Amino acid sequence: MNKPSQPRLIDGSVPAGPQDLFTRLESLQIPFLNQGHPPVYTVEEARTLRGALPGAHSKNLFLRDKKENHWLVSCLSERTVDLGWLAHELGTKRLTFCSKRRLMAYLGIRPGSVSPFAVLNDVTGIVKVALDQEMLEREPLNFHPLDNAQTTSIAKKGLLRFLDEVAHPPRMLRFPNEEIPW
Repeated sequence: MNKPSQPRLIDGSVPAGPQDLFTRLESLQIPFLNQGHPPVYTVEEARTLRGALPGAHSKNLFLRDKKENHWLVSCLSERTVDLGWLAHELGTKRLTFCSKRRLMAYLGIRPGSVSPFAVLNDVTGIVKVALDQEMLEREPLNFHPLDNAQTTSIAKKGLLRFLDEVAHPPRMLRFPNEEIPW
């Protein structure tokens, strides 16, 4: 019987995993804390498991437009994200969610594991990062480290340094606090 092939990035390479991320953070001398937990696939599942884990909890979206622009958007977990507003803010038109195939090809992760850390696997440099400015006002920041059975806490300064080091400086978004007049 054939063993299933290992998932690959768009260039055919094997994606980095959590330990690779931790090694990179350590080499950059960026402090972080990590904890394991049962896998979670939705914000609601994460909310029931996180208990008293302090700081900002995130909702992370991997999106694309018709021109093949790809965006990884991280915002506060309690946000309701209007894709029309978001497309306008990002200077594009209609946004759609990326497929599982694209998730693996460009970010090297499975559904439920999207986070800014995933750009570590963006070998093509095609993915743009956008972060919720209000989320960055809370510390620590909590994200999955390429695996939805773990949560990594990191300071804003550490996250921004990591994104800069992997050549993915983020765009800051100021989400509206009221109903969007579309």
